[in-house]
Amino acid sequence: MEIRIYKEADRADVIELWEDCGLTRPWNDPNKDIDRKVQFQPDLFFVGTVSSKLIASAMAGYDGHRGSVFYLAVNPEHQGSGYGQKLMAYIENVLTEMGCPKLNIVVRSTNERVLGFYNNLSYSTDEVVGLGKRLISDA
Repeated sequence: MEIRIYKEADRADVIELWEDCGLTRPWNDPNKDIDRKVQFQPDLFFVGTVSSKLIASAMAGYDGHRGSVFYLAVNPEHQGSGYGQKLMAYIENVLTEMGCPKLNIVVRSTNERVLGFYNNLSYSTDEVVGLGKRLISDA
């Protein structure tokens, strides 16, 4: 898999990938999420391709204190092939080079498969409660 920075021409394929992976939600407009990311740290929005076909994506971020990853997705036909691990290793290297000391990832508590994926990559549950507040509605 080749990993590169997202290009605008990838938009439809990325949204289709997110939908195929069950990552989209009615309250998060994927087009608006992409628009926001390309306006802030676009160099941390990655896609993975195999034979020029987009099969993976991830939005990373670093605020000077902690790193984050959202929308990590691998096409269901390619899951279990190591592509998610490769993309996460790539992101970890990029963030480490930026001086990022810790990476935080948000996973829905009911998504046991994804929790297992991250556990296999040596991520563990932090003793924290995730809080959120919508500041701008996508509806």
